[in-house]
Order: sequence, then structure tokens, then C-alpha cells
Amino acid sequence: MDFLWSGLLVLLLLLPVLVAVYTWSLRRARRSGVRYSSLALVRDAEPGSSRMRRHLPFVLLLAALGSLVVAMARPVVILAVPTNQTTIILTIDVSGSMCSSDVPPSRLEAAEAAAAAFISSQSSSTRIGIVAFSSFAEVVQSPTNDQTALLNALHSLATGQRTAIGDGILASIDAISTVDPAVARSQTGSTPGTAPAPVPKGDYAPDIVVLLTDGASNTGTPPLDAAQQAADRGVRVYTIGFGTANGGARSPTCAPQFVGHEPGGGAFAGGRGGGGFASGIDVATLEQIAAVTGGTYYPAATASQLDSVFRNLPTNLIVEHQAAEISVVFVGLGALFAALAILLGRAWRPLP
Repeated sequence: MDFLWSGLLVLLLLLPVLVAVYTWSLRRARRSGVRYSSLALVRDAEPGSSRMRRHLPFVLLLAALGSLVVAMARPVVILAVPTNQTTIILTIDVSGSMCSSDVPPSRLEAAEAAAAAFISSQSSSTRIGIVAFSSFAEVVQSPTNDQTALLNALHSLATGQRTAIGDGILASIDAISTVDPAVARSQTGSTPGTAPAPVPKGDYAPDIVVLLTDGASNTGTPPLDAAQQAADRGVRVYTIGFGTANGGARSPTCAPQFVGHEPGGGAFAGGRGGGGFASGIDVATLEQIAAVTGGTYYPAATASQLDSVFRNLPTNLIVEHQAAEISVVFVGLGALFAALAILLGRAWRPLP
């Protein structure tokens, strides 16, 4: 259970204060009471349950006040609702190091083959989009059920310079927002907009991002900042670290069909056989991205391992998580406790 206005729970601290005042008032009443010559006579005259009768109405009143405070904090529970419409964004690193041949014939070609098999295995009700990122991110194919269009877009990928993991996540959020109005567009320096209210913890959208990279982010939006935006929108990000530990240290060479040109720049590094690529996958960051958003990190060092990762993604278990406010339950409990306190107090009120 979560609370939309959790700050109001501080009012629960008033309950111990009320207990202290109640205890003080009882002690004061004892000091001003009538003196009896024999306590045994008093005990005989009192009913056996007098202590319970004296204090139970007050306890019920405390329970009523506590329930009303909890209701004011707007408690919510997360319900899993089956959905027949799922959106999956495949976010693929197309930096030059993806041309490395430690995963033959190259990392990029192996990633394309695994992604193509994944697309072909999905049901017709699943919308899939493709985002590619290097020094910037771009939606190559907006979410669609057209598998032919998806495969054509996948095979059109070309390499670029550098690695902007954060920008890839933000572009994936924007791709989802075009088909799911409940997911707000991302915020960047150029389009700040108004930040949406973060969804309650565990309130996930029926949309996921599968991000594949072979390196570490070295440009663009910080990955964890982008991951927080995804988490605020309930979008889970499943990350895949692809490639061997030292494979990126070799000068990669892309096949001609994978060489591209970025706007404002020269030929992409992968097609020129140039060095300078950072080797090693930033596992720590990928694990944090997954943890922040509610996803999972998967390592894959071979093409067969990558195929297995795609097959085991929880895409067939995706449900829509909705937050249901249950303030009315606590209001009802508060009213019930208050009514019982009043009724019992009047029924057990000692005679004057």
C-alpha cells in the first residue's frame, strides 16, 4: 500500500499526545475522588469488566481518529489488470563498437538477428517500436503491429559515433507516449515541459523498453536521470549488456550496409575501422537503470545467449498495473469505530 499524500501521516503523532492527556486526566480524577473506608466494598460494588468499560470507548475513538488520518493521506493499492494491448520498444545501440566481431559476424548483425526473431514471435496484439541511438537517439519505427515494417526498419540500422544511453531511454518514452496517452513525453533541456506527478510505486504502465548496448554512455542525458523519468511514468526498462569483455578494444569494421553518416559529421567511425572505442560494458549503470524502473538486467556474451535473453523477456506476462484509492475503506472504519465509541460510552456511562 502506498499513499498519495503521505505527508499527512505525521498527524498520527497526535494519537500518543491524546493518550498522554487521557492518562493525565484519569490521574487527576483519582486525586479528587471520594474517600472510602474500605476498598473491598468498592471492588464488590464495581462490575468485573469496569476497567474495560472505562477505557474501551477511548481506544475506539483513537482507532477512529487514526483511520481518518490514514484516509486523509489517500492510501492506494496496486491492482494488476489484464491488458490485450502491450507496447515494447526495442532500443538498440548503434555506436561504432557494435561492429566488433567478437560476436560473429558482428555485434550489430547478431543483435538484429535476435531482435528479428523476437519480433516474429510476438502476437498481433503487441505493438513494437524501434529506437536506435549513438551520439543521439532516433525513433526508427514508431510502435506498430506491422511486423514487415518492423523488420525493414531493423535491417536499415546504420552505425554512428559515441553512445547516448540516456537519450535512447528518453526517445523510447516519447515513442510510447504516441500510443499510450497515460505516459507523458520526456523532458529535456530543449523541451522542459511540466514534470508529471510520479506514479505510485509499483504502478507500471503496460509498456516496456528493452535497451541493448555494448558499452558505456559517454554523451547526452545521464542514463540514471533518464531512467528516473521512465520510473516516474511507470515504464520499466529491461537492459541487456551485449558483447565480450574485451571485444570492443579491437578496431571494429562494419559491413558496408551498416555504415551511416550522422548529421553535421563525417562518416561514422565503425565504417572506417578507426580505434578509440571504449571497451567494457557499464554493468553497474545498466543494473541501476533496471532497478530504478522495475526492470531486469541481462548479460549476453554470445549470439545464443542474446537469443535466450529475448526469449525469456517477460513480455507474455505484461499486465496493466493501476492504482486504486481506498480512502473510503478507512473513512468507513473510522465512522464505525467512532459510532461504537459513542454507543458504548453512553451504554457504560457510570451513574451519577
